[in-house]
Amino acid sequence: MRKRIIALFSMLLVFAIVAAGCGSGSETDSKANAEGGNKKEETTKGSITAVGSSALQPLVDEAANQFMSKHSGSTINVQGGGSGTGLSQISEGAVDIGNSDIFAEEKDGIDASKLVDHKVAVVGMGPVVNKEAGVEDITKQQLIDIFTGKIKNWKDVGGKDQEIVLINRAEGSGTRAVFEATALDGATPAQAQEQDSSGTVQKIVSETPGAISYLAFSYFNDSITPLKVDGVEPTATNVETNEWKIWAYEHMYTNGDPTGLTKEFLDFILSDEIQSSLITELGYIPVTGMKVERDAEGKITNK
Repeated sequence: MRKRIIALFSMLLVFAIVAAGCGSGSETDSKANAEGGNKKEETTKGSITAVGSSALQPLVDEAANQFMSKHSGSTINVQGGGSGTGLSQISEGAVDIGNSDIFAEEKDGIDASKLVDHKVAVVGMGPVVNKEAGVEDITKQQLIDIFTGKIKNWKDVGGKDQEIVLINRAEGSGTRAVFEATALDGATPAQAQEQDSSGTVQKIVSETPGAISYLAFSYFNDSITPLKVDGVEPTATNVETNEWKIWAYEHMYTNGDPTGLTKEFLDFILSDEIQSSLITELGYIPVTGMKVERDAEGKITNK
């Protein structure tokens, strides 16, 4: 009887050791699986702010929404204010990303050497008019004469007998800087009402008889008429070859190399997921689609 008890006890002890070993292995595997699962489902937490270009804002807004839907606990605050504001605030370290339609080198008072440029897209821009103006195509010289106040009525360029109403972007706007440099050949526009937001400009032009202004392609819609210039249509294809010359890179500047959530968000915008679909859906042009390059001094070279 005693031998049976000892034998039974020995068997139970062996079973316990084996079970403990198996349990230990399972616990390790479970922990490894859990760790592996955490890595796959790891969420980026924190908050960053991107400020600046209203021409770039629709893209950054939508990319931020998509990023936050994939990364719970992360917050991307996107604000407009114009390229000048974006460059100033990123230079001062007040924000995480400064959005701009112009190179930092083009903005007075900005030390571009301290900023890192992330070109996320190309934006085409063009003159837009109220649909009742009766004009769809003008020459570049007529465009310059309209914005400098030499031509004051649409009938002088083949349109209706309607006074021309100029709508400008505010000083510091990257869209304005690009338009003046590439569409007006550096000419200074006549005094006119100024607006901070591309969305506001779009609305005013659509509702004001005789109005003309300029917008990024991403703001073109059926409520306004984009103008051809010298017979060239404002299209992405024409921008890619520089046949349509009113365009700019969309820059997202950081103060030094980006890290953490800022880097992850920029990587997301530059990923194939965004570059292959969202960019074109919103009216922008992938940088990779360009057949030419433009530097900070405006010099164009073929790729």
